[in-house]
Amino acid sequence: MTVLRIAAIVAAGFALAGCGADGEPVQPTASLGVGVGSSGTHVGGGVGFRSGGLGIYIGV
Repeated sequence: MTVLRIAAIVAAGFALAGCGADGEPVQPTASLGVGVGSSGTHVGGGVGFRSGGLGIYIGV
């Protein structure tokens, strides 16, 4: 699978969960982090959502 196809599938899942089609609307969460160390700097982040006991988070 290509990266674009995977991103489209993930976006469709977030859209379905966010519109409330399966119950209450779910608000997505996002995070961004910047680290500085002796080996240089790095940036990481991710998006996800939580509904009840289920949480999905995708980060880089």
